[in-house]
Amino acid sequence: MPRRLLQRRGSRATALIASGGLLAGSTLIGLLPTMAGASSHREAPLILGDPAVDNTDVYAFSSPENEDHVTFIANWLPNQEPDGGPNFYPWADDAEYLINIDNDGDALADLIYRWRFHTDDQRATDTFLYNNGPVTSLDDENLLFRQHFTLDVSTDGGDSYGEPISEGPVAPSFTGRASMGSSQDYVENLRNPAITEVAGGGRTLATQTEDPFFLDLRVMDLLYGGDLSETGQDTLEGYNVNSIVLEVPKTEVAIDNDATNNPVIGVWSTTTRPTLRNADGTAAEGSGYTQVSRLGQPLVNEVVVPAGLKDAFNSISPDQDAAAADGAVLDRVLEPEVPQLIEAIYGVEAPAGPRFDIAEVFLTGVVTGAVVDVDGDPATPNPLDVDLNSQALNAGAAPFQPSEMLRLNMAITGPTGLDGKPLEEASRLGVIGGDIQGFPNGRRLADDVVDIELLALEGIYDVNNVPEERQAAFDALKNGDGVAANDKAFSSEFPYLAGVHTHAVNATNTGDSRSEGASAGAVPGSGGTGFDTLIPALTGSAAVLLIGAGVGSLIRARGRGLAIREA
Repeated sequence: MPRRLLQRRGSRATALIASGGLLAGSTLIGLLPTMAGASSHREAPLILGDPAVDNTDVYAFSSPENEDHVTFIANWLPNQEPDGGPNFYPWADDAEYLINIDNDGDALADLIYRWRFHTDDQRATDTFLYNNGPVTSLDDENLLFRQHFTLDVSTDGGDSYGEPISEGPVAPSFTGRASMGSSQDYVENLRNPAITEVAGGGRTLATQTEDPFFLDLRVMDLLYGGDLSETGQDTLEGYNVNSIVLEVPKTEVAIDNDATNNPVIGVWSTTTRPTLRNADGTAAEGSGYTQVSRLGQPLVNEVVVPAGLKDAFNSISPDQDAAAADGAVLDRVLEPEVPQLIEAIYGVEAPAGPRFDIAEVFLTGVVTGAVVDVDGDPATPNPLDVDLNSQALNAGAAPFQPSEMLRLNMAITGPTGLDGKPLEEASRLGVIGGDIQGFPNGRRLADDVVDIELLALEGIYDVNNVPEERQAAFDALKNGDGVAANDKAFSSEFPYLAGVHTHAVNATNTGDSRSEGASAGAVPGSGGTGFDTLIPALTGSAAVLLIGAGVGSLIRARGRGLAIREA
């Protein structure tokens, strides 16, 4: 395999992507390095034993209710069965739950939002019940287990934090219909009242919610049963997660508070635990904190990172990605495993490597070769030669460091076509569906990352113009995993999530819990038409693919790795 450099020129892009003005007449080509797996649900050996701090998904998108605000959603504690009493699913008191923002491209957190939790457990020796009667408000005397949060911010990489910018109640776990009513009752009585204002503008919420990620996880069974017969079942239907939602002005997270000239940010969530703990689980005196979980792009650690490096990936920050593990994952980036498996099982020839387009989409953001050169040859354009969502595009960017994180261009405030014009509705396939607001430019709740990734892995970038040599792959995989939308509708109102699931996953004759929940209109990207119905609807410039799971996050800065070249 050739040894090449990922290099960056010193010049800055003179024109940033803006709402209504991007990619007129452009064609983008992209590829994604991995597919499926329930995002980072139970992805690494050590985190299996500590689900309360296990990151599952991260979302970042321009707020539907206010285009001057940006929304971050980070989820933890996967696979919550609604009937999981008696202790249900509390946040850990001794952990730090973090959302990290890198706005200048050096792979270091410029802002760290930190949530910490405090528990008021009034049960003592009196009862085993979470609540001893119906609960209709956060201060209901029947609610015996309560939690509160404190939110503060660090601007020095976590060395110090300022005064709290928000403090408030946590929406409790759902404990049953007799206790808390329907999913909509939970939303109105317990979730919405827990929404708390943030100093400087914005709002935040810590709550239980239905798991917004949707997919058929039977990809693990020889890629959908060895004959594509095992598709169409949303593996996460019926399960809940713990969710933190933060909505703040875009100026709060942009370089120099200038979101016009510095619209691109990188986002990832982490969790820390005390380095030393007492026998009862509390932090030992003088103990520091150790990072135990990390998540940026969906599906990275679960599928791409080899088993022996998964725990290490959870413990490092993005600035360490380039040197970690002596480049052990680089081969999996440039020569992804999944297409080889598809070839072995289905006889569909895998696209040729090395896949430098993968490195661009997930380690640098999509950007022209004049800003960041991916393949090491200045004479050739980048595989995705357009300025979309790299922090290197910001006027105030620092020397750029390739790393794995979710990157968002905040200037794109609504569903937008390849011609830069607003779309009437979002595409669940994001950019491959002709909507440049979608994944991998951030991640909206309804972006169908699995279907996009599956086709991307097979080198299919334009669903209206499939290359002849990829037609067999398209014919086999065009329906993806058969799960085109979430089982509950998302909301167009903060916090944009659906309400909790209220019925046991194995329940029978209990009604359809999917009809419940907070759904005040579909949030952009909430449509769920099947892949076959989407194809005829694509219009304008060729549908394209900019997709991925941030694979190859452990990249070494070496000859064939990703080094920086100044002009």
